[in-house]
Amino acid sequence: MYHPTIACAPLTQKPCKERELKVLVSFIIPHMGREKMLLQTLDSISAQSIDTNTIEVIVVSKNLTVSDELDQYDKLSNFKFVTVDKGLTISQQRNVGAEIASGQYFAFVDADIELAENWTSAMLKTLHDRTDAKLVSAIQKNSANAPPLERLRTALSNAKTECEVKFLPGRNLFLHKDTFSRTNGFPEHLITCEDYVFTQRVSEFGKLFYTDASNYIHIGEDKAFYSMAKKEIWRGQSNIKSIGGRKIPLREVPSFIAPPIFTFGILLSFIFLAVDQKILAFLCMSMSAAVIGLYSLRLYLNSKQPLPLRDVIFFYLLYFPARTIGTIKGILL
Repeated sequence: MYHPTIACAPLTQKPCKERELKVLVSFIIPHMGREKMLLQTLDSISAQSIDTNTIEVIVVSKNLTVSDELDQYDKLSNFKFVTVDKGLTISQQRNVGAEIASGQYFAFVDADIELAENWTSAMLKTLHDRTDAKLVSAIQKNSANAPPLERLRTALSNAKTECEVKFLPGRNLFLHKDTFSRTNGFPEHLITCEDYVFTQRVSEFGKLFYTDASNYIHIGEDKAFYSMAKKEIWRGQSNIKSIGGRKIPLREVPSFIAPPIFTFGILLSFIFLAVDQKILAFLCMSMSAAVIGLYSLRLYLNSKQPLPLRDVIFFYLLYFPARTIGTIKGILL
């Protein structure tokens, strides 16, 4: 069992003040690196519309040192800063936080998320009203003056809202602690794609619901296309590992096969052209064009906000090869 180092907020105060109210919601935030975004996340939690004395926040950080601003953070009376080894996966960080948490509900939030003021109350109400739902999440909202890529990512996240879904992204998840216990936690062997596995585990006990009753801004959302591609290489490295030990829903199959079909179709078309096999080159190029065309058209038509088709196509032109490279990298390492 991993034993983290725990400090209270302000970090110089020991021991922690005794809780005056029973903890209702435990916010669990895995963190590494940038503190500015983490502080924005903490500020948004401290501004929640419910009594913040019923909220506890547990930051599970890989940072060995903290700034004075974080060290003296006092907007939350029930705050723990947990230091863990850099080698831990994000799943292990979340599980460490859950082991320490004392709330009736767990809110797993990334360290670069700005929550709307009604986020907690909306999540509680959604779980209460929808008794068949076991895991809920709020929709993404664009930041002010969001660049094209952020608007595209938001549109992709919000393709379907106020409905039951088959997957929820790990950046904002809300569930009862008893539901979390039944799942045995996040899959600690995965570097990425852990949210696919975790939310599928939860779906065995009840529905996943994506609600527009509240929202969040992804402060750390990809802003530039080429840096996004680099991140997708990293994100794709657990694609194959995430398949192990679980049943793959039919809806997930395209996400595994579309990137390599597009990427290898392009590569093969150039190889066939080099050896003067024009028909085979045309067939491979047509296959790649069909993949990117179908995905681009689906996002363009389903988006609830206007998106330039050229940006959508450019996104997939980078996304598919990056995912393919990441998947291959994950197999080889």
